[in-house]
Amino acid sequence: MARKKLVPDPTPRTPNPADVSTIDGLVKALYESLSFSISAQPDYNRLRTLFHPQGQILPPRTDKEKKAEVVELEFYIRQSVESIVFGGLEQKGFVMSEVSRRVQSYGSMGQVFSTFEARHTPNDPNPLHRGIYSLQLLRENQRWWILFLTWDIEKPNSPIPRPYLV
Repeated sequence: MARKKLVPDPTPRTPNPADVSTIDGLVKALYESLSFSISAQPDYNRLRTLFHPQGQILPPRTDKEKKAEVVELEFYIRQSVESIVFGGLEQKGFVMSEVSRRVQSYGSMGQVFSTFEARHTPNDPNPLHRGIYSLQLLRENQRWWILFLTWDIEKPNSPIPRPYLV
């Protein structure tokens, strides 16, 4: 019996032009690549096509005493796969949806603040959590790239400010 590979093939892929030709397309593709149904995984190969080869990720700290740690995309993917499989999320699904977005761009650079909600399924009445993504983008070679992605999750003592919800 063949074993399921935990980490998808990191072979470079050609992006879907609709995913990278506009900032809207890039953000939509990000949410779609991170969402997955029950017994599935995020679309890591699609996610790879969105990031610049030197792109980086700063996941939120779960422990306030820990220093922030910037990681490369492949490291993040390996950690994500393990977390999804061993944490049981693979059997529940994970659907992300955008609530609102603020975009600033000039020339070849872009900055996006995207407020999101996460649920196990699209029909769940209440989100598992909400948060805000911050994306630093670069327009190069007739396409948009994610250079840097960080986010934070809403906490009871730190609600998302109203301007980021409308």
